[in-house]
Amino acid sequence: MTENITAIKEHKHSHPIVFMFLVLPFGISTGYVTVAYSYLFSKAGVPVEEIAALVGASLLPHVIKFLWAPLVDAVFTLKKWYLLSGIITALCIFLTGILPIKESSLPVITLIIVLANVAVSFLGITTNGLAAYDIPPEMKGRVSGYLQAGNLGGAGLGGGAGLWLAQNLPHIWMSTGILAISCALCCFGLFFVREPLSTVRAEKVLHTMQNLFKDIWLTLKSRMGILALVLCFLPLGTGAASNLWSAVAGDWHASANTVAFVTGLMSGLITSAGCLLGGWMCDRMDRKLAYIIFGLLQVICAIAMAYAPHTEIMYIIWTSFYAFSLGLSYAGFSAFVFEAIGKGAAATKFTVYASLSNFPIYYMTLVDGWAHTHYGPSGMLNMEAAFGVVGIVLFLILLASVSKKKKAIVVEPGSYYNRH
Repeated sequence: MTENITAIKEHKHSHPIVFMFLVLPFGISTGYVTVAYSYLFSKAGVPVEEIAALVGASLLPHVIKFLWAPLVDAVFTLKKWYLLSGIITALCIFLTGILPIKESSLPVITLIIVLANVAVSFLGITTNGLAAYDIPPEMKGRVSGYLQAGNLGGAGLGGGAGLWLAQNLPHIWMSTGILAISCALCCFGLFFVREPLSTVRAEKVLHTMQNLFKDIWLTLKSRMGILALVLCFLPLGTGAASNLWSAVAGDWHASANTVAFVTGLMSGLITSAGCLLGGWMCDRMDRKLAYIIFGLLQVICAIAMAYAPHTEIMYIIWTSFYAFSLGLSYAGFSAFVFEAIGKGAAATKFTVYASLSNFPIYYMTLVDGWAHTHYGPSGMLNMEAAFGVVGIVLFLILLASVSKKKKAIVVEPGSYYNRH
């Protein structure tokens, strides 16, 4: 009887909402750069192209984080990695507030922001690894929704609250200090999740690495793995324009308070709602189709905003719709990837896909900045919409091609290893 009770306890899953709080620092660190710093530097007279370069630099570690992701699955525990990365992230956020907001500060601020994003990438890796093990297959969509709600909602919190604090407190370091403390407090969420028993870690590091890379290869060559891999590079559902909303707010005559509210708190709430709805939908329909639909909604929103009057009220309306479509898209992508990776080296495998998926966000942010400089705000939005349509067409072609092939017998990644 005691053994049965123990087994039930061991298989009790954490509520998906826990992962929303664990991933908040990931979003906060991003939001403070893309919203608060973008607006402050824009007001300081820094060109949009240089601001886009700063945002791009903050995204770069997330493009290549698959290089250090195996460390998370190979050494220490997931919870220890989370604590270490959480503390470093909070410290870096605080340090950015010490420097003045002017063009000459950009090199040092960029360096600190890159370091912060390297640290927070480890936090994201560990959170995804914990979720992959702790949530059953039928709830992968739901946990994806909560994770992305924390990610994008945190971005709204970091951006909106960060900008409001920066505007209303006497010193910038006070606003970064409050955000840093908020990030550190998220570590308490670790009390509500369990440390998983790894199926790839062995007594010898060499055996661990062999198990890890075998598991990655098994996932990448599977049908779902290939589809997810291609999806990472397509400019579909990237939400890149949202990285520049505060920088281009002047084109819609939006005030600082409007930018802080709409791209901050309001955006966070709306995006979180999109994430939760998107995750719920992904547990009830084909996740590939769901992602295409979500990406198409974002394309339509960009086109509508380009041709609507460039007024403050239109800025509020269309950035809000864009935020909702962004939540849907991010939840759809995460659900797709969770379905593809199984368990095993889950933290590394999710990171491989997540880091590669930042590549289109990175290049689309640069494309949007370039398009704004050469073709104005409407040209920027039309350019992003055109890239999105191309992404949808390419993915549909790939789906049609894969559907013609015979389905092979699939072994769930990470399910065949024994501990050495």
